[in-house]
Amino acid sequence: MSTQAGAHEFDGAYWENHWRGASGTGKEPNPYLVRETAGLNPGTALDAGCGEGGEARWLASRGWDVTAADISAEALTRAAGAGDAAKVEWVRADLTTWTPASRFDLVVTHYAHPSMPQLAFYERVAGWVKPGGTLLVVGHLHAGGAAGHGHGHGSRPPAEASVTAADITARLDPAGWTVVTAEERSRTLTAPNGRSVSLHDVVVRATRHR
Repeated sequence: MSTQAGAHEFDGAYWENHWRGASGTGKEPNPYLVRETAGLNPGTALDAGCGEGGEARWLASRGWDVTAADISAEALTRAAGAGDAAKVEWVRADLTTWTPASRFDLVVTHYAHPSMPQLAFYERVAGWVKPGGTLLVVGHLHAGGAAGHGHGHGSRPPAEASVTAADITARLDPAGWTVVTAEERSRTLTAPNGRSVSLHDVVVRATRHR
């Protein structure tokens, strides 16, 4: 991948550095996860790119049998040290090469940026959903214009880590998937420094047939 200004490798070294400098942000689950899983019966779940584990812990508290995978040892150390972490299997893994031993009833990913093309990553994790299971992708919306130079809440994500809802749904074969949610939304949250931050999100939920 290019290393020109605005580009990122998104490899293990990048993410270790990111999490060493990050403020604690992983306590509350993503609101789209709460909304989109409300009607699902708990089963096995994978949080792909779990970060500090807020979503994984929330799923476990709702009865899901959760595997949470991330490339960063620092992120997993933070996650495992938080409340109810014992209910989750924490796995250090490079999701561009790692393959789970079995598929899951639910695969979720929230703002994960790997060292591979973003849409290829979503297609890869979609392959880990069981027939009858659910895929939930929450990502950064690509709105065109110049790429950002940072990552995380409060800095615009670079173009290579951003997509549209149509980008994602185009990768889901209609013969094998039913798209339940495909939307682009904006929301405001309060950053650890107290500043209000606007996020522009893509949310896609789909059910696998086969």
